[in-house]
This record gives sequence, structure tokens and C-alpha cells, in this order.
Amino acid sequence: MDFSSKILENAVNEVSRLPGIGKRTALRLVLHLLKQPKENTTYLSEALLHLRNDVKNCEKCFNISDTILCDICNNAKRNPEIVCVVEDIRDVMAIESTSQFNGLYHVLGGKISPIEGIGPQNLQIESLVDKVGKGEIKELIFALSSTMEGDTTNFYIFKQIEKFEITTSTIARGIAVGDELEYADEVTLGRSIVNRIPFTQSLRA
Repeated sequence: MDFSSKILENAVNEVSRLPGIGKRTALRLVLHLLKQPKENTTYLSEALLHLRNDVKNCEKCFNISDTILCDICNNAKRNPEIVCVVEDIRDVMAIESTSQFNGLYHVLGGKISPIEGIGPQNLQIESLVDKVGKGEIKELIFALSSTMEGDTTNFYIFKQIEKFEITTSTIARGIAVGDELEYADEVTLGRSIVNRIPFTQSLRA
């Protein structure tokens, strides 16, 4: 792809670094920005800088937040004794959209994947075990995607906490094996939360 402008080429190269964005799509987006009023591009760039510089992780659940504690952890109406373990903020958003869960979350920040070089030490697993050990949680719901990596992560956490007196459950398999939570429809995901099953039962399935 030949460019008449080095500035344009650099912009296209940077946009094409985003997931799912190829060079042609990046070029179309960049040209679209060029056609917009200058202040629109300024708003976008300022929003991205604000996102990168000021967004933080909730100190309690590790969800993405604007403040030290996220709105969910700060909500006194939520049940702090039931915690749903998820991979990232997309799963939190998916479950919240069902309006079927009133507990708190624990965001791991990924799944155990030796192929990708991601081990337990790279995730927020130790902090979760600490919470369980302090007796803060009565039930832990495993809501990771039903993939090999998700099941491996669930089992690893289960082995770390099985010595504690805590109920462990997993979302019902209304979610097909191999599916990601963020792509599940709200009704199916909501029913999977409500009709969750004991985690040990899922091991025998």
C-alpha cells in the first residue's frame, strides 16, 4: 500500500495495530477522521489519552474503574458474600446486562494458558484465595468461558480453595462449550447464573 503522506501512513499503521483492524480498514477510518471537523478528532484523542492515563483497576475486585473502588463494589445493595469469578470487564458487563446477579465480582485479568505464557502468577488468583481465606466469601461462582483454558483456570482455583468452608458453583451449561460469555444472549446467560450448579458436579460431567 503506497501512501502520498508519511503522516497518513503512520496514522494508518498505528490504527491497524488494533485487534481485528487490517490496513484497509485502518485507512478507511483514518480518512473518515480527516473528513470530520478538527474538534471531533481532538475529542477522540483526548478521550483516549484520558482512558490511558486515568483509568484504574478497582482495588477490591480488579474491575476497570474511574475510582479506587468501582460502582459495583461501592453499592451497599450488593451481596458481598457471593462472588462471581470472571476473566475481564467484558464478562462483568455481559452478566450485569442480565440483571440476574446481585453479588460482587472478582476479575482475574485472563485465563491460565501455558501456550501464551500465562500462568497463575500472572492473574489475580492469589488475591482471590486471600479473600476466601479471610472468610469474606460464602459462595464462589466460576463464570469463565467453557474452553480448555477456562476449565483449567476454574480447576486450579478450586484446588487452591477446597480446604476452606465455601460453596463453589459454576454457571449452568446453557452456554455452549467453547463459547465466550460476552457473545451469549442475555436470557441464556441470565438463566445460566440463576441455575448455577455445584462446581464438583461439573467435574463429573
